[in-house]
Formats: sequence, C-alpha cells, structure tokens
Amino acid sequence: MSDEASDPAGPGVRFTAADEEKSRGVRRMKAIATGLLGFASLVFALATWAKAAGAGAWAGYLAAAAEAGMVGALADWFAVTALFRRPFGLPIPHTAIIPTKKDAFGKSLGDFVGDNFLSGQVVRRRLAALGIARRLGEWLAAPGSAERVTKEASAALRGLLEVLRDEDVQAVVSEAVTRRASATSVAEPMGRMLGKVVADGGHHGVVDLVAVRVHDWLTENHEEVVQRVTQKTPGWTPRFIDHQVGERVYKELMRFVTDIRDDPQHPARGAVDNFLADFAAELQRDPETIARVERAKAELLARAEVQDLIASTWAAVRSLVMTAAEEEDSQLRLRITRGVRDFGARLATDTRLQVKADSWLQDAAQYVVDTYRDEITSLISDTVAGWNAEDASRKIEANVGRDLQFIRINGTVVGALAGLLIHTVAVALGG
Repeated sequence: MSDEASDPAGPGVRFTAADEEKSRGVRRMKAIATGLLGFASLVFALATWAKAAGAGAWAGYLAAAAEAGMVGALADWFAVTALFRRPFGLPIPHTAIIPTKKDAFGKSLGDFVGDNFLSGQVVRRRLAALGIARRLGEWLAAPGSAERVTKEASAALRGLLEVLRDEDVQAVVSEAVTRRASATSVAEPMGRMLGKVVADGGHHGVVDLVAVRVHDWLTENHEEVVQRVTQKTPGWTPRFIDHQVGERVYKELMRFVTDIRDDPQHPARGAVDNFLADFAAELQRDPETIARVERAKAELLARAEVQDLIASTWAAVRSLVMTAAEEEDSQLRLRITRGVRDFGARLATDTRLQVKADSWLQDAAQYVVDTYRDEITSLISDTVAGWNAEDASRKIEANVGRDLQFIRINGTVVGALAGLLIHTVAVALGG
C-alpha cells in the first residue's frame, strides 16, 4: 500500500500506510479496554445477584471491586474520548479538545519551540557542550574521511559546472573583469612597480637580452642592412659609393651594439636607466601621462579581441577544473585531500582553533535563530492551522491512541482495587 493510498485528509495532513497500521493497533487496544469494562460489568451483575441470593461476604467484596472498576473505566473512557471527539455526539463543554483547540495548540507549540529550543543562549550552550569543532577535526583526520570529503566536493563541483550555462558565466566574468579593470587606476601602480624594478636593476637582464638579440640579428642580416641603407642614398651617387656607405653604417651599428652588449657601464645603458626612471616618475605624478595610460587601457578593454579573450578564460578554467575534479589522482584532488586532512589534524588538537571555530558556529547559529525565530515558529503554527481538524485529530489518535487506551485499562484495574480497599475499610469500620 502506498503512503497516499489511505489519505482522506485535507491539505497539510497525510494519513499514511504506517498511520493506518497504527490505527489498527488502536482499535485492538480499544476492544481490549472495552472488553475489560464489559467483564467488570458482568462480574458486578453476578456478584450483586449472588449477594442478594445470600451468598457469603465475598460477594459484597467482589461487587464493590467490580463497581469501582466500572466507574474507573467509564471515567477514563470519557476522558480519552473527549480529547478527540464529543462523547456520544453530545455538546458537552470541554470535549473534542484537539479538533476545537487545534489552532491554539499549534500556536502554543510554536511558542514553546521558540522559547525553549530557538533561544540564542540555549543554542550556544548546546553547541558549546557538543564540541563540534573537535569532533569534526577528529573525523576529518581519520583515515578515509578526507578522501570522502574530496570525492563529494568534486562531484558537487562537477554538477555545478555542468548546470551553469557557459554564455551566462562568460558574460558575468567579462562584465566583472571589465568593470574592475575600468575602475582601477593602472598608471600609478605601474609607475611604482617600474620604479622599484629600475632601482633594483631588475631591467638590466632585459637590456642584456635585447642587446644580444640585436647583435645576433645584425650578424645574420648583414646584406639586408646594407641593402636598406643603400636604398636611402641619392640616385645620382655611384653604386660602389652607396655600398661603401652601407658597409660603413653597418659596421658602426655593429660596433655600437657590441659595445652596449659588452660594456655594463655604456652611456646608452645609462640613458635607458634614466629614461625608465623618468617614465616611472611620470606614471605616478604627471597627470598627462596618467591620462594617456588610462585612455590606452580603456581602448584596449573595448577591443573585441580582448573581450573575447576575457570571456574565453571561463571555458579554459571550466575544462581544467572538470578534468581535475574527475581524475582521482589529479593534483587538485590530491592537494584538497591533503589540505582537508591537515586541517582536520590541526582542528582536532589545536585548542585555540577549536574555540574560534566553535565561536563562529555559535555566532552563526545564534544569528539564524534570532533572525528567523518568528518565521520558524510561524511555520509550525501556520502548518497546524492549515490542517483539517477532524483529520488532524484522527492522525494524532492513530499515533498516541494506543497508549491512551492503557489509561482506560489501568483505570479499570486501579478502580477495582480502590473499590475493594474502600469496601474493606467500610466493613471493618462498620463491624
């Protein structure tokens, strides 16, 4: 039988197959309690008849016990029945308590939960007693736990990346990078960085590399250099003179570049140092230079090629992360596993870290209960208010009615014993 198969209830109440099974148990207990009442009634009738027929004193004792048992059984039947419905359908005051007081019970239950379970101090005290940070650390440090966390995190990450639409993420990334770059001044930071590089001589390696590359290029392109020089000479000069001029220019270029390459103190190097130092200062203080750099930055960001490059970074990052998340021996997963295990070991042994973590957790929990306590309690009261009264009463009776029937049985037994005791005392006093 499905959970909905026997659900006649209205909105908000589900009478499940388990509830139906409990209802059958309630009916069995009702039959037992009612049968015990019937047995007490039969004993009372027979004992009363025996007493009238001149039987011994035992008949009076038995009749008194049976009579009191009947009274106890009837009183407890009335009390139990009055919780869920009106006995015999009569409009007796203060009966059918659950159906008529359902909304008040829901509100009282919500207030009770809010006052006793959703209090900030109660939550903090309970969390402090649990020692969650230490327990979490011990679990993370245990063999296999870090691997499990990494596996689940990787699965969640893959699922998230599969759900996200590439075009949406690319648009967000592009807009965020562009907005951030546009709002950030680059001239002054570039000037400070360049000034630091020049002051530390960090650019010398670049100058050395350029000098070597230029020297090598001149060596490999001798004829091309000479030819380009001769092309610029006047047309009326003899060709052999043009060639000599080209050779002379080439040799001077080679000498100049070779001197720069081989002499760390060459004046040209000093000129480069001075130029870079001046440019670094202008980037930091000269409004015109700063404005030119910012305009160049804006023009660069506006180019379609740059926007495409920014947007395409998401595809590269997504592919990289997906591959790393899928492979168990990837560096990403290995590093995450090691990091989780190390963090767990530290959390399990570092008292100061435990105090901080527990305090963060307590603050978060207190914020939640203080901020959303009314919403949580109203969820309880509103849910109960939305229940159909009769169906809610039926469901509650199915879950607690079996135990309530024991009240009827106990009332019958206790009533009989009390009646027997009272009759015994009365006979003793009368005798």
